[in-house]
Amino acid sequence: MSQIKKEAKYQIPDTIKTLHDPEPDYTKPLLKLSKKLCDRMHKRLHFLYSESVAQSTMRELERILKVFYAHKPQRLAKEDKNFNLSERFTQKDVILITYGDLLSGQENSPLATLAKFCDTYLKGTINTLHILPFFSSSSDRGFSITDFETVDPNLGSWHDIEDLENRYQLMFDCVINHVSSKSRWFSEFMNDHPYYKDFFIAFKSREELTPGQRSLIFRPRSSRILTEYQSLNGPVFVWTTFSPDQIDLNYKNPNVLLRVIEILLTYVRHGADIIRLDAVTYLWLEPGTRCIHLEHTHEIVKLFRDILDAVAPRVALVTETNVPHDENISYFGNGHDEAQMVYNFALPPLVLHSFYTENTTTLSNWAKSLKKVSDTTTFFNFLDSHDGIGLMGIKNILEKDEIDDLIERAKKHGGFISYRTAEDGTEVPYEINITWYSALNFKGSSEDIPFQVKRFIASRSIALVLQGVPGIYLHSLFGTHNDHEAVEDTQKKRAINRTIVDADSIMSSMNYPHTKKSRINRELGKLIKIRTEKRAFHPNGGQHVLVVSPDVLTVLRTSPEMDQHILTITNVTSRESQIEISLSEINSSESRWYDLIEGKSLSTENQKLTITLRPYDIIWLQPSREVE
Repeated sequence: MSQIKKEAKYQIPDTIKTLHDPEPDYTKPLLKLSKKLCDRMHKRLHFLYSESVAQSTMRELERILKVFYAHKPQRLAKEDKNFNLSERFTQKDVILITYGDLLSGQENSPLATLAKFCDTYLKGTINTLHILPFFSSSSDRGFSITDFETVDPNLGSWHDIEDLENRYQLMFDCVINHVSSKSRWFSEFMNDHPYYKDFFIAFKSREELTPGQRSLIFRPRSSRILTEYQSLNGPVFVWTTFSPDQIDLNYKNPNVLLRVIEILLTYVRHGADIIRLDAVTYLWLEPGTRCIHLEHTHEIVKLFRDILDAVAPRVALVTETNVPHDENISYFGNGHDEAQMVYNFALPPLVLHSFYTENTTTLSNWAKSLKKVSDTTTFFNFLDSHDGIGLMGIKNILEKDEIDDLIERAKKHGGFISYRTAEDGTEVPYEINITWYSALNFKGSSEDIPFQVKRFIASRSIALVLQGVPGIYLHSLFGTHNDHEAVEDTQKKRAINRTIVDADSIMSSMNYPHTKKSRINRELGKLIKIRTEKRAFHPNGGQHVLVVSPDVLTVLRTSPEMDQHILTITNVTSRESQIEISLSEINSSESRWYDLIEGKSLSTENQKLTITLRPYDIIWLQPSREVE
């Protein structure tokens, strides 16, 4: 690494902290919204509601925004005016995905233990923490929220969250599709409180939602769509997309929308730099439709974007929509009016498919087809998360027999399959539940640890080189194997990769260079450090995918200024592979190249790069003149 020269010309300033004042200051100038913005937001509200409701809702929305702005430090407001939106995400951004309590330790709280681990081992590599829902909840590992504004005391406090904000960017979950059945909102609904009467979608009997209407609804689960509860006025059947404990909100009631907007802005005040809109595709529900991707849902996301652009332009929206790729990218809108980042759900199964088949043809052709929507949007390139490896993203990309083969191979690696109910009533595979390390490596295999780690790192490098922002689930820092015992104990397949680990044991293992954990931390950390120092990996940089050989994924990345070029090559096979790349294919005349990973020089012959890659080799080449 000492031979790699930093490009000082393009140094990105440290993240500007976004915490707000705890009390509003009404002595400073109040927020003034432009007529153009007001008209646009009013138009969205009118699309959702009647004109009279839109007018009253707009008045309340303006009040909420003025109160929020009164909490905003003047320094922050001033800096926002000069903020370059195209630099919201840069090559420096790498996101760690974790629950607040995946690490247990001796600190005052699990969040404090997480902070200690990140400060000790991830400094200089990870700059953003996605802490999965850390609010009070009743089930679904935090996704059945009872109180949107209270940190779960079992995890820590707002003080712990704000302490992390002092050193990292933070991604907050905005779980606004539903609330817990134990929440105050639902309790008030059950008590027949008039304000909460229409907060949820309720029927007097199951038959009010007809069989024909039910058959149209896209289901991410196999549980019933309606759940019976006993209210003050007798039995009610409420809409529950995900589980009986997760009651869908009714956005046809404008008060629901306004309360959710207040929650979103509360998260911004507490330091959220990125807002993850969980399961947002199911936001607006309309019997007689599929109840996903409705135009009303897109208008709500666009309204959120309008609001943040006006009062917190550095805060980005990321949509989590486990659906086919073409539907997924619709949440970019026109590139300027909806989400700034979209989960790249097709990537994990395509990478796994490439390593199982030892063939990159489909992955390369798919990556080649990706188009940059705008300089303010990008993909969230994750391979694993708290859930499983979603299969919806590869619909229409892989053939059915290829998906079936992927599933069977994952099952042989100890994975489970979660299902959803299809429109015809049958159950179809929805996701693979498995840890990423186990997906690639058999536990108890005769392969030595260095070889297994090399395969694992090769797979993870793909998310680092493709256009976008890479994300890494905490367990992938350790190479965690499947936890079948947790699945048996909880009877939940997703428990397979949610094991709580002892932080002291992990940190002790990191001190021994030959352990699996230490190797992963060292080798993955090296790649991330190179990436963060190279402007060619900027999300707005150029991306040219070359189909050189089915053995390798080859991607040429170019900086936004066109003055830096990095040719990345990843061997996805267990065999040696020799490739040739003509300089004309990469529009180059460079004769000398430098391998940023191995620190070696490479020369061309006859205007060609001839490279021999060992099994699972990763090579990142930059013209020597750009490095020197």
